[in-house]
Amino acid sequence: MADFSKIIGHEKIIEHMKKVAKAKKVSHAYILNGEDRSGKMMLAEAFAQTLQCEQGGEEPCMQCHSCKQAISHNQPDIIYVEHEKPNTITVEDIRVQINNDVAVRPYSSRYKIYIVDEAEKMNVQAQNALLKTIEEPPEYIIILLLTTNAELFLPTILSRCVTLNLHPVSEQLIKTYLMENCEIPDYQADVCVAFAQGNVGKAIDLARSTEFNELKSQVISVLKNIEQMQEFELLDAIKRIREYNLEIRDYFDLMMIWYRDVLLYKATADVNGLIFKDEIYAIKDQASRAGYEQLNEILEAVKNAQARVTANVNLDLVVELLLWTIKRNLG
Repeated sequence: MADFSKIIGHEKIIEHMKKVAKAKKVSHAYILNGEDRSGKMMLAEAFAQTLQCEQGGEEPCMQCHSCKQAISHNQPDIIYVEHEKPNTITVEDIRVQINNDVAVRPYSSRYKIYIVDEAEKMNVQAQNALLKTIEEPPEYIIILLLTTNAELFLPTILSRCVTLNLHPVSEQLIKTYLMENCEIPDYQADVCVAFAQGNVGKAIDLARSTEFNELKSQVISVLKNIEQMQEFELLDAIKRIREYNLEIRDYFDLMMIWYRDVLLYKATADVNGLIFKDEIYAIKDQASRAGYEQLNEILEAVKNAQARVTANVNLDLVVELLLWTIKRNLG
């Protein structure tokens, strides 16, 4: 469990949590709404630990008995609501773990805090059951609903909760964190940041992923050499790309970033804005030999390939057409 100081970005949400914790003006129900791996659980846990801290300040002291219990996930009044069905939180889950439990006063703390992860998986019956507790909660109850899509909640749930929306985190903040904590060079951090689009957890996962680095190397190898590749080499490249079927969207996204770099360098001759800075010589070479119209056609072809794969068009045909389009426009 992390305190607020370990959380990257989300300053306004942290400020709000600290303010209400210090003033003892906490609402009974909150919705933390944001992408998967965007930091919802870290925020919820830091908030819960702060509220239960024996010092009663705006941050957890990390030294009291409650904080030490929270750090090891053994704080009896911070309750994680679980569900057995992978895609559904049932009415029984809510009744057993929340509704039937709220009458019991906190074991050792000021509050009794329920953290419901993947709360968008609550079915209508589960939401209606939860609504009864949210409408008439005991004074010591706080419910934290963590979700990737708050729009799936009933209007009556939304109206009775304070909604905190997580926004993308600054690219520079994420890049600095990756370089300092994942110990990767700046050019690798740039790629992870570009892919993560403000999602800290996703950026960290990419930085630590050997599969992603292998995928990136494969893509760059094809794009750097595609102009010289013979037909049999293109067919071999298609065969290798097929192996990345599960990550095919990432494959296309890497292509998109590469040709945006080429287009950007052609327009500005500025290295600083590039994602693939470490491939500047190849990017500079392609920028010098391809026109704006050709590069825009390539970017459009990559976008179309993404759409076709999503529509379940044959992957080999999609990739073959894409590679020939790229080769033709660079030739």
